[in-house]
Amino acid sequence: MSKKLHISLIFSNLVVFKTLSPNHRMYNLYTKFVKILEICKQFSENLVNESGNVPRRGPVPKFSDLEVVALSLTAETESIDSEKWLFDYKLQEYKDNIPNLISRRQFNDRRKKTAGLCEELRKRIAMEMDGGEEQFFVDSKPIEVCRVARGKRCKMGRTGNFSQAPDFGFCASQNTYYFGYKLHALCGLSGVIHSYDLSKASVADLHYMKDVKHTYHDCSIYGDKGYIGADVQLDLFETAHIRLECPYRLNQKDWKPTFIPFAKARKRIETIFSQLTDQFLVIRNYAKITNGLFARIIGKISALTILQYVNFINDKPLGRIKYALN
Repeated sequence: MSKKLHISLIFSNLVVFKTLSPNHRMYNLYTKFVKILEICKQFSENLVNESGNVPRRGPVPKFSDLEVVALSLTAETESIDSEKWLFDYKLQEYKDNIPNLISRRQFNDRRKKTAGLCEELRKRIAMEMDGGEEQFFVDSKPIEVCRVARGKRCKMGRTGNFSQAPDFGFCASQNTYYFGYKLHALCGLSGVIHSYDLSKASVADLHYMKDVKHTYHDCSIYGDKGYIGADVQLDLFETAHIRLECPYRLNQKDWKPTFIPFAKARKRIETIFSQLTDQFLVIRNYAKITNGLFARIIGKISALTILQYVNFINDKPLGRIKYALN
């Protein structure tokens, strides 16, 4: 085949692709939005009314709360963390398909208000996939708000509840200081996140286990060396029959080599954190207030769970979420 003929064939294929309408392009943003909206409706029983809104006083919004949640999750699955890019560019192509689309400012406000609805949907989806687990893995990840040099000037959380304000902390795995929060997560053997929480960066990992004992019981939880604590381990076992197992430090008297299957199984939660970093851009932060940051974190983890559920109903490995909607 000559070079000119090859170039002409490529050009003709591009022309054919451009002439296709958005409805005929496979796996576009609107198609994924519809799929995620259907999943949200499937698990929204007793959470919303017939119009898809959380029952409340006042005028009924035409763009429902479920649609706000679905649009937020769709953007996260597409690695779109900029609302300006989403509304000024990506959604302009699908205006005819979404006639009741709200403005960027309204979406930003309502996403914070529907964060609780999004979290309830995520919990139901997680239980559908992984409801009978008895073995869990716990780990934490730093969520940086701004650079350390700008930490003292950061106003996030300073005007409201100071207990929710970010703080300085140290990440042992990266051997660096940072300013922000710490994301704690608990997942099962299948890699589904069951619970998570955000704390100040200065809070030790072991403090998260004090909240876990009120939700879980009769199970085993595996953590890294940051969760070593004889008092906390004894308290978990006596109050909720939770066995907290951690690898030994070299300077401990009863040191034992790390159990190889345990080390391999712990890679599941490390893989989840890597996916949250790479595909969902959890380390990039554009929020100006704490509620905005918390809503974004809820959206990213819920989007991860949605993609895992799509693989679950299609009999595919849960962890392969990169092309789950394709």
